[in-house]
Amino acid sequence: MTGEIQQLEQDAVADESRSLTFRSRGTVYVIAGVLLLISIVLAALRIGEQAGRLSDWQALALGATQGFSELLPISSSGHLILLPWLADWTYLEAHPDFNKTFDVALHLGTLVAVVAYFWGDVILYLRAFLRAAGARAIRTDNERLAVGIAIATVPAAIVGALGESAIEDHLGQPWQICISLAVFAILLYVADRRPEEATLQDLGLKRSILIGVSQILALMPGVSRSGITITAGRFSRLNRDASARFSFLLLIPIVLGAVLYKGLKHVVLEPLPAGSTGPFIVGTVAAAGVGLIAIDVLLGYLRKHDYTPFVLYRLALAVLIALIILSGWRGASF
Repeated sequence: MTGEIQQLEQDAVADESRSLTFRSRGTVYVIAGVLLLISIVLAALRIGEQAGRLSDWQALALGATQGFSELLPISSSGHLILLPWLADWTYLEAHPDFNKTFDVALHLGTLVAVVAYFWGDVILYLRAFLRAAGARAIRTDNERLAVGIAIATVPAAIVGALGESAIEDHLGQPWQICISLAVFAILLYVADRRPEEATLQDLGLKRSILIGVSQILALMPGVSRSGITITAGRFSRLNRDASARFSFLLLIPIVLGAVLYKGLKHVVLEPLPAGSTGPFIVGTVAAAGVGLIAIDVLLGYLRKHDYTPFVLYRLALAVLIALIILSGWRGASF
C-alpha cells in the first residue's frame, strides 16, 4: 500500500510539473524573445568582435540554427556544416580550434533551453535516480525511467569521447550529409507508421537502452540525435509525444557530458581563441532562445500530428544539396 501511495504521489508531481510547463507557455515565449533580442542587440553592437574572424551576426545565425535543428529531428551538426558551406563562410573550417570551442558554446545554449523547459521533469527524475541509487533497487516507474536515461547515455558518451572528431572529419562532407538526411528521413517515416502503444511510464530499461544506443549513429552529421532517438522510440511503439519527450530528456546528460568534456579539453586547458568572446555569447544566447521555441512548437504540434513535415523537410534539403552540388555552385566537399 505504501508503495502504491508513493507512486501516486510521484505521478501527481510529474503531472503537476508538466501542467506547470504548459500553463507557462506564454512565459516561455517571453523569455525566448528576450534572449533573441539580447543576441540581436549584441550582434548589432559588434560586442567582442574582431575583424577577419567569425562575426557576431554569423554567430547569431549559427546559434539560431543550432537552437532549432538540435531540438527538431533534422540534424544540428548537418545544418551547422551546411550553413557556412552555402554562405561561403570559411573561417570555421580554416580554424578548427575555434570551431571546437564555438561548438561547445552552441550546445551549452540548447542545453540551457532543455533544462529550463523541463525543469520540473529534471528535478523529478533526478530525485528518482538518487532514490534508486540509494536503495540499490528500482521500485517505481519514475525510478525505472531515470535509471534508463542514465544507462542509455553511456554507450553514446563513450563512443563520442573516443571517436567523434574522427567521425565528423570523415563523414562531415556536404554530399555525405545529403545522403544521411535522406536515408534517416525514410527511416523516420517508416517508424512513424507504427502504432502508438506506450507512454513514458511504459518505457522499461530494455527499450530505454536500445533508444540510447541509437544515439551513436547521431555522431554522423546529417543523422540527427533527436531524429534517431525519436525514430527508435517510434519503432518500439512509443507514442509520438513520449518519443519526443524521452529524446529531450536523453539530450540533457549526453549534451551536459559533451559540454563538460569539450569545455575542459578545448576551453579550460587551452586559451580561448582571440575574438571569441562576442561570438560565443551571441551564439549561446541565440541558441537558448530559439531552442525554447523549438521545444514548445514540436511538443504542441505532436499532440495532434505526426512527423511527416520533418521527413519532407529532410528530403527537400537533401534534394537541394544534390542540386547545388550538381550545378557546380558549391563543391561536394570543403
